[in-house]
Amino acid sequence: MHALHKLLLFHLLTSLGRDALGGKIINGKKAQENSMQYMVSLQNSRGEHECGGFLISEDFVLTAANCDNCRSLAKVVLGTHNLKARGIERSIAKWCSHPDYDEEEVVNDIMLLKLSQKVQLDNSVQTIQLPTSGMNIRDNEKCQVAGWGMTKTNGQGVDKLRVVTVSTINKQVCEEQWDAELPDLICAGGYNTTKGFCRGDSGGPLVCNGKAVGIVSFNMEGYCTYPNFPNVYTDISKYLPWINDILEQKNC
Repeated sequence: MHALHKLLLFHLLTSLGRDALGGKIINGKKAQENSMQYMVSLQNSRGEHECGGFLISEDFVLTAANCDNCRSLAKVVLGTHNLKARGIERSIAKWCSHPDYDEEEVVNDIMLLKLSQKVQLDNSVQTIQLPTSGMNIRDNEKCQVAGWGMTKTNGQGVDKLRVVTVSTINKQVCEEQWDAELPDLICAGGYNTTKGFCRGDSGGPLVCNGKAVGIVSFNMEGYCTYPNFPNVYTDISKYLPWINDILEQKNC
């Protein structure tokens, strides 16, 4: 990323601190029961929802590195759409943030969490498939993003999982809108639409054709009254060797 563009992006994302990161589902709807069984809530020691994530194996959750805020995450809750209902809880045994994650530039925003104990896959808990390394996401492809965040700017989070359909945005158009190079990223929603994410949904998956292709990363200063700037996701296909290595070693 060029120095000027790096400076601009840093200013935009840090002017309101971590409010630039994360998200809430805007203009979505409640997720259907018995759907999205891969979704997990990442919570602090007080049982408060901090970020989203998704199960990719019996003992690993994939999420965003920006969710690792001073190791405030304490547990993972699976198997429920309603955070007030009893779910399956696991403590976090290992935090595996990408070694090249840069909070200022918001690059390599990806993290694996190793669970303290494997979960049993059943009707309420399932994994989601990841993309292949050569997977190509077309422009204007219809995808879904879900989470437990707020439903409007400066609003409140929700107890029941919500989901919204968003369209992918041409990479060149996205970079022009951000006036920055956005390597290894996918853009979808938030621009030329009233739908997207905002603070609280960081780490959740962008799901296209049944596969988790992206991870909720950042938007513009936590402002969620769309349309304004494209929502940006980490492109999972660019990190498959790193992911597979950790899954095989069970360590990082």
